[in-house]
Amino acid sequence: MQRISISRCASQLRAPRRPACPCAAANSVRRSTTPHSHRIQARCQSTVAIPDEGGLHLEIAANSGAAATRKSRPSSQPLPLEKLPSPHPSAAERSTKLHALRSRLSLPPRFPLQALARTLVHASADPNPAFNNASLSILGRHLLGYYTSEWLLCNYPRLPMPVVFAAVEAYIGPKALATIASEWGIEAAAEPGGEVDSGLLQFKRIASGDGLPEALRRQAPWKWNVTTTHKIMRTDEFGSTNAPPSPHALQKTPVPMEEAAQSFVRALIGALHVHLGSPLVKRFFRDHFLSRHLDISTLFDFRTPTRDLSRLCAREGFEAPVARLISETGRLSRHPVFVVGVYSGKDKLGEGAGSSLDEARTRAAAAALKAWYLYKPVEVTVPSSMEGELDTSKWRPNFVDCGEVIV
Repeated sequence: MQRISISRCASQLRAPRRPACPCAAANSVRRSTTPHSHRIQARCQSTVAIPDEGGLHLEIAANSGAAATRKSRPSSQPLPLEKLPSPHPSAAERSTKLHALRSRLSLPPRFPLQALARTLVHASADPNPAFNNASLSILGRHLLGYYTSEWLLCNYPRLPMPVVFAAVEAYIGPKALATIASEWGIEAAAEPGGEVDSGLLQFKRIASGDGLPEALRRQAPWKWNVTTTHKIMRTDEFGSTNAPPSPHALQKTPVPMEEAAQSFVRALIGALHVHLGSPLVKRFFRDHFLSRHLDISTLFDFRTPTRDLSRLCAREGFEAPVARLISETGRLSRHPVFVVGVYSGKDKLGEGAGSSLDEARTRAAAAALKAWYLYKPVEVTVPSSMEGELDTSKWRPNFVDCGEVIV
């Protein structure tokens, strides 16, 4: 071998290049003639650009007075189909389950089936980050948290932060995402592998009788000084002091079905954002997440509603609340019913019924607090709706409340 001049290298770089994906050149590569073994070339992924594990390497040889020539040879023996950790990307086009899933979710045809197949591969099934859904799951988790939080804070600007955390978990929490994946008709494979259908959810299952892996055990130590500000600044989107592990940390770790299902839903949101853009992701989020009914009034848990209502009226400059009996029935019977209203001057703030006067007064104060916290503006414009918009005349500033009553 001898050195090649720079001009000769430059002329080779201007030469026509081979296809970037080894799958495109798979037809030109001679198949192995070993009996009873179907061999394929190394996998390729349309969503990433990484060095090919078993691709074609270029070797430049120079002889005296002869131009440099290029040879292609496989650097390693191709793996059998059954030894691949996940299905080959080229098998996505032949999967009827993937075609049915894309139609069921009303996704446009330009969304590649290879990307949809990648969202179904958990990191426990394939440790290669170029073929599992770990990176897409991280992106989808942040997008879901952002869209859900801004919708709640803009539509209900007076909600206390504990209620906001509970509502976010109700919309995009682990159990909610697992339920959504089940409603979409996602089926799981018994064991991941290259011969499995690309339309099945693939992950390494926990063996029967085994406990939860150490990476999934989330038990935060008790702290007496965990405040609401600390939860907003230092915790995850659910207000938990112990965030779940990164999807990359679950490589070759057995996980339950719920973990793999929520990873798929988050990865699908990330893949839609990468391939189709944010407008379609927002529409998909509105159709499949915000369309689910959630009664936010059931998330409140008042410990001392009468005292909270008194502090609220004092902060807002209202008259002190007064409880008044509206009606009653069966005072001397075994099941009396009292209806009590809470008034601030001539304005009735809330009304409640109970079997005693104290119970009715407490429920009336709780109803008055819910009426205050569940205030919803008439016209709402979320910040993400102005992404990429040159005309800002449609923007309407949102109502910003001074915060919840701090006891």
